[in-house]
Amino acid sequence: MKRLLASLAFAATLLPTVAAAVVDAPALYTQHCASCHGPGRLGAMGPALLPESLERLRRADAIATLRDGRTATQMPAFGATLSAAEIEALADWVRTPVSPAPAWSEDDIRASRVEPFPRGSLPDAPQGPVAQTDPMNLFIVVEAGDHHVSVLDGDRMTRIHRFPSRYALHGGPKFTPDGRYVFFASRDGWVSKFDLWNLKVVAEVRAGLNTRNAAVSADGRFVAVANYLPGNVAIFDADLKLLRLIPARTLKGDASSRVAAVYDAPPRRSFIVGLKDVAEIWEVSYDPDAKPIFDGYVHDYKMGEAMALPGFLNPRRTALDTPLDDFFFTQDYANVVGASREGRGEVVNLDVRRAIATLDLPGMPHLGSGISWMRDGRRVVASTHLKEGRVSVIDLQRWQTVATIPTLGPGFFLRSHENSPYAWVDSMMSPTAKDTLQVIDKQRLAVVAQVRPEPGRTFAHVEFDRHGRYVIASLMENDGALIFLDATTFQEIKRLPASKPIGKYNLFNKIGKSEGTSH
Repeated sequence: MKRLLASLAFAATLLPTVAAAVVDAPALYTQHCASCHGPGRLGAMGPALLPESLERLRRADAIATLRDGRTATQMPAFGATLSAAEIEALADWVRTPVSPAPAWSEDDIRASRVEPFPRGSLPDAPQGPVAQTDPMNLFIVVEAGDHHVSVLDGDRMTRIHRFPSRYALHGGPKFTPDGRYVFFASRDGWVSKFDLWNLKVVAEVRAGLNTRNAAVSADGRFVAVANYLPGNVAIFDADLKLLRLIPARTLKGDASSRVAAVYDAPPRRSFIVGLKDVAEIWEVSYDPDAKPIFDGYVHDYKMGEAMALPGFLNPRRTALDTPLDDFFFTQDYANVVGASREGRGEVVNLDVRRAIATLDLPGMPHLGSGISWMRDGRRVVASTHLKEGRVSVIDLQRWQTVATIPTLGPGFFLRSHENSPYAWVDSMMSPTAKDTLQVIDKQRLAVVAQVRPEPGRTFAHVEFDRHGRYVIASLMENDGALIFLDATTFQEIKRLPASKPIGKYNLFNKIGKSEGTSH
């Protein structure tokens, strides 16, 4: 009997090991993960799940993410669906190499390009329903529920076109300055060029395997794409022909990075690049006459004592103490405000190329959604927080917090307009207040109204029309809606059905870099 009990006890110690051994992690991935992260783990709606993209993620954190989900993303919690052994097996498997190793070269990029409508093959004037609109008051709406894009007539508040998009658009569409073309970037690397005057996709290219966003130059001649995988910046001409591929590496080449985002800085004629894993910000000029770049120390650059890089389409580096994410730019683009993973906010001056101030921004600020306005003769910037119910308001001259406005819960989006006294904020990360938008008086810095059209259903992301007369907000459900609201009375005007509309973008406000919307 004692021998039997001892054998059972020994067998019990082996149960976790045996259970883990019989878990079929690839099958679990196919069942639960592939729809968002791609069948080859190369990324789709979710990021790539490869050792290269997970090297900074500890095993315990990977397990926690699988079990509990992730704030401010579409990553669900699997703690109630999968066992602890299954979660651990998945966490370990996604950190193993894919064989063969994924790569995406210049030749791959060029080979992927398609051009259904070459330049000059379509009319050079608005056609069909677009000809009956104010083309500068069009809205682009990204519908994530069934992966479509809608085009709205902003004056009549009607949908004039709807077309299928690439899977999981990300980072917001970007417009050319004449308003004719809009570019979309998808999570899985595809960049699409859409002709708004003719309502046609005219060119596409796969810029990478996991893409964060794209930016269009102020002159409409260049498109820059930020890639997580491979970690680089891809720069194209306006027809999506590859011009330059810049690997995201340190000057010494001893460390590489994912590229978190790329932004256009119109007054500087340059793209600003945020790096996820390297403590640098890059400025890549698209001015053919840009001054040469001297990296490192030079006694007298006028004497030609150092080798210089051409200033055109090459990175000018600004060293930081720590990597910064999620940028906000001052209206003149001289300063960029970023947040570190540790929650510290820093102000970096792009002319002197160093940090000039630190900010009090706890609670994981979402600076990319920040807006600015004039108050008492001074410009301020406001940001939501992804982990706290508050909006922080900061003086852009003193770089000090002038107010903290309590909200119903952690929020993602903040929007306003030059012609409106109000800013709108959501609480979409709150389990109890995700259905409510709050309206803030920009001078009093206080919440003055709440809008809650459908209790229990996520309501977020406001965008104004070009005149500031009304806003459109998203009922972010698969059977959702675009809800038009009077910008003064906050009363509902009308609705259009939409499949999980996650973002709306007014052409005039985006091209004009409105202070009330993200850039």
